[in-house]
Amino acid sequence: MAGGDGLLNHDLLPNEKGPQDACGVFGVWAPGEEVAKLSYFGLYALQHRGQESAGIATSDGSKILIYKDMGLVSQVFNEASLGTLLGHIAVGHTRYSTTGSSSWQNAQPTLGRTATGTVALGHNGNLTNTAELLELVRERYPKVNGELARGNTTDTAVITALLTGDLDHTLESTALEVLPRLRGAYCLVFMDETTLYAARDPQGVRPLVLGRLERGWVVASETAALDIVGASFVREVEPGELITIDENGLRTQRFATADPKGCVFEYVYLARPDTTIAGRGVHEARVEMGRKLAAEHPVEADLVIPTPESGTPAAIGYAQASGIPFGQGLVKNSYVGRTFIAPSQTIRQRGIRLKLNPLKNVIKGQRLIVVDDSIVRGNTQRALVSMLREAGAAEVHVRISSPPITWPCFYGIDFASRAELVATGLEIDEVRQSIGADSLGYLSEDGMIESTEQPRERLCTACFTGIYPIALPDSEHLGKNLLERQPASNGCDPGPDSELEAVLAPTIQREDALAALGQVPFGDPGRQE
Repeated sequence: MAGGDGLLNHDLLPNEKGPQDACGVFGVWAPGEEVAKLSYFGLYALQHRGQESAGIATSDGSKILIYKDMGLVSQVFNEASLGTLLGHIAVGHTRYSTTGSSSWQNAQPTLGRTATGTVALGHNGNLTNTAELLELVRERYPKVNGELARGNTTDTAVITALLTGDLDHTLESTALEVLPRLRGAYCLVFMDETTLYAARDPQGVRPLVLGRLERGWVVASETAALDIVGASFVREVEPGELITIDENGLRTQRFATADPKGCVFEYVYLARPDTTIAGRGVHEARVEMGRKLAAEHPVEADLVIPTPESGTPAAIGYAQASGIPFGQGLVKNSYVGRTFIAPSQTIRQRGIRLKLNPLKNVIKGQRLIVVDDSIVRGNTQRALVSMLREAGAAEVHVRISSPPITWPCFYGIDFASRAELVATGLEIDEVRQSIGADSLGYLSEDGMIESTEQPRERLCTACFTGIYPIALPDSEHLGKNLLERQPASNGCDPGPDSELEAVLAPTIQREDALAALGQVPFGDPGRQE
């Protein structure tokens, strides 16, 4: 029987898909432990960060074995496959594509040769200078025949190729030379036959943490993954830091000066609520966002209900601050949205009911406040408001625990294009009319940032503000399919491959590009209008 192809039907509503994070990474160095099973459960805890493919590589000190495929962690691995992955070092990865298409060739960890052996690498994030790095690969290793030659079209394969090195340099010294050349967001876990490595970009955009086992060390995208494998949290991997773990213990080196710009959307939506980032519990941050949302956008109502599950902590906070009772007005089918079977047209027309169904006896005649973390295209909220009215709700007031999303992310989140973001170019009341709510309120940028308990200057808020803390290249060097473009038959540059790139076209082209998208110029990214 054919297995799942990794193409998950999150879009049970036509063309509707929430923001997706790039990946989850996990690494372990632990002699005497079943490192493949530790990695499996670590990836299981990180499944929310990527659902397209999963893979684990292990080493016994002399050779590296790898097993990866399309699908969820639980679909890719079983007892038999894990039993073949022997050793005391492992690197695991669960992927959602942001550079390179969703295909088996692009599944991670990636493999590459080094001067003395093999490297296996997993990457969370997204580079912004991939085109420049690819030229460097071609210059240094013109005969390279690794994953790039076999059809891998990811920025991760480019990093792996650059780690090839030479006989005069160890993998560690090669990494210290290569890492400062990378731009964008990257959390890396990689290994050769004897050593585990972890590195984080100088801005620390994505989270990466270090944990301690009784007989070894663990590196993971989130603290929740440490919890599930019984590792104690030690600290975060510092921005601009390379950690090396081998039989001589753990050592650390700096390859760049830290300039922290952690992703604020990790607190809003991406990370698990039981994760801690920069000392702040994600659940607590989301509850506080709800409290501040109630103070900023009060309304008379009978019941506060969340959009499960992402809106639950903020709904709790809103209810606490407003004094309005918290209730469960919607029941979620936790298993839908993880199916590989496309719904029939009849079921698709019912859309959101595959995921959520109203408790009519709770909702009927009530003035509802519905709390969610964000609005992307608006299709889900539109269907939800309609469904609640059908169930008998007297009023539906929508409250969002983040500001309007109006800009694309180039650091590892796959949002809708700017033309598709419902808040782009619309006033809040126009968005309210679009989704059919009685009122709509977004949390302010200040309220969101204060809830994280992080200094503003240590956060990236680009998707809300258009201010990009890491410089972006020209538009032709951006895009998910950057390494998959075919040159035009006339030899000309094929141009941007997505609407996201058109947003960032050179100034002379931007008005025409945006006009083609039905938008008006909003000024250059990186500069607040």
